[in-house]
Amino acid sequence: MNFENYIIKGIGGFYYVHTEQGVIECKPKGIFRKRKITPVAGDRVCLERQAETWVISDLLPRKNVFVRPPIANVDQLFIVVSTVQPVPSTLVIDKLTAIAVDRGAQPVILITKTDLESADYLVKCYEHSRIPMFCVNGATGEGLENLRGMLQDRLSVFCGNSGVGKSTLLSALLPDQVLETGEISQKLGRGRHTTREVQIFECNGGLVADTPGFASLDMEKAAAISKENLQFAFPDIAEYFGQCQFTGCSHLVGKGCAVRQALEEGNLDRTRYESYVALYQEAKQKEDWQR
Repeated sequence: MNFENYIIKGIGGFYYVHTEQGVIECKPKGIFRKRKITPVAGDRVCLERQAETWVISDLLPRKNVFVRPPIANVDQLFIVVSTVQPVPSTLVIDKLTAIAVDRGAQPVILITKTDLESADYLVKCYEHSRIPMFCVNGATGEGLENLRGMLQDRLSVFCGNSGVGKSTLLSALLPDQVLETGEISQKLGRGRHTTREVQIFECNGGLVADTPGFASLDMEKAAAISKENLQFAFPDIAEYFGQCQFTGCSHLVGKGCAVRQALEEGNLDRTRYESYVALYQEAKQKEDWQR
C-alpha cells in the first residue's frame, strides 16, 4: 500500500504531510474553505509549490471520514475494553462497532486486564458477532504480536474509555511516539500540549493514529444510521437479510423473522440483539422527531 502524501497532523490551519522527501508543512488552498471541506489527518493529498511554500491543492477520494476524532481513510477501529473498572458496556461497544461497519472500517475488540478478571463474559457476548476479538496486555506483551500482524497495510485507530489501558497499549506499539511528537512540537515552536491533536505514526508496515483526548468515537453518529440500514451495521444480523417472511422486517417481532429465530436457537448473541433493538428505537425516535 502506498502511504505517501498523507496528512499526519494538523494544527492551527497548518498541515504536516508525509512525503518521499520527509514531512512537509503546508496550508490548504482557499478553494477548500469555499467548498466547506476541511482536510484531516489520514487524508491523501496533492501538493503544489507556490513561491517558497507548499500548499495542498486537492484531496484524493476518501474511503470514509470521522468528525470526532477528525480522521479520514480509516481501515480498522480497535475498541479497547477492560474486564474490570471501567466496567465495559456492551451497548457502547456495539455502538462503536456499528459506526465502524457503517463507515466501511473493520471493528476489532481488544480486551485488557484479563489478569484481574476473566474475559469469559465478553467473549460469550460476542461469540456469534463475526467481530474479531482477542486479549492484549501492553505491559506483559500478551497478544501484541497478533495485534502487530493486523496493522500492516492499514490505517488503524484505537479508541477506549480512560483507564482501559489504551495508552499502555499504544506505548508498547509506538515506543518512539514521545520522541517523534517532541520533534514535531519543536518544529512548531509549541509545547507538549500539541499532542492532544490526532497524529499518525508508522508502525509495523501500516499506520496507527494516536487520538489523545478522545475516549471514543462520536457516539451520536450511531443514531445517524437509519433504522432501515442498521441491520447492515451488525454483521451477525445482516447475515439473515432476505430470509424473513415479510419484506422490510424490523426484526423486533417474532412472527416470520429469521433474526428472532436465530436468537431463540442460540445462533445470535442476546446482548448484540438487545443493542440492535436499542439503536433501532433510537433511530426511529430521531426520524419521527425530524418529520
